[in-house]
Amino acid sequence: MEVIGVIPARYSSTRFEGKVLADILGKPMLQHVWERAKQARLLDEVIIACDHEAVADAARKFGAKVVMTSKGHASGTDRLAEVVNPLDVKIVVNIQGDEPLIHPTMIDSVARALLDNSSIAMATVMKKIDDLKLINDPNVVKVVVDKNNFALYFSRAAIPYLAVNSDIKQPAYFKHIGLYGYTKDFLFIYKNLPASNLENIEKLEQLRVIEEGFKIKVIETKFDTIGVDTPEELERVKEFLKKEKI
Repeated sequence: MEVIGVIPARYSSTRFEGKVLADILGKPMLQHVWERAKQARLLDEVIIACDHEAVADAARKFGAKVVMTSKGHASGTDRLAEVVNPLDVKIVVNIQGDEPLIHPTMIDSVARALLDNSSIAMATVMKKIDDLKLINDPNVVKVVVDKNNFALYFSRAAIPYLAVNSDIKQPAYFKHIGLYGYTKDFLFIYKNLPASNLENIEKLEQLRVIEEGFKIKVIETKFDTIGVDTPEELERVKEFLKKEKI
């Protein structure tokens, strides 16, 4: 295998217990994520990594390959590494289990960036923000990139800041979408990096990569997502899916 997708799917959640099994139009949320991941053309395999039998049972019922992992992982990255460690694979795509609107082309774009350029070790996705109210929402992570689309910084604040005397009336703002691709080698480097100062300030794990001097390639997508952290966001996803299909 060259490229695999892994969906870390924890049952416990501070704000929404068991959310990966929440019903969305007759299917558990996790199934929506898995079905979309299976449509990605560049993934040789899709694995659901879970730590709870209820999640594993549900995933097996809809036909997914399941790997049970430790309950003690501090992050999805650690869970990912446990799954990938014994596998002969070059590239790993980390697909969030609470992103039921993830588009297959996002997954392929991340995988393609890593396949086409061996100097890229980590890649992710951004979407231009159309709703200006989201710019100051700390739950919407913003990203700024250099001219080659490598991340300069991720923040919960509005970046770039628009100065009062700026000649630019309305800069473009980009939302970070939490889909990541890594080479297998870099995944284990990343896993072992210590938590960084900026990471602890913003509570954004990917900042440790930048603070340690590594680069993250960022691919722009035209598709948006709604991450589900609350029952209210679940309802937004349901309304969206009633109107649109992939």
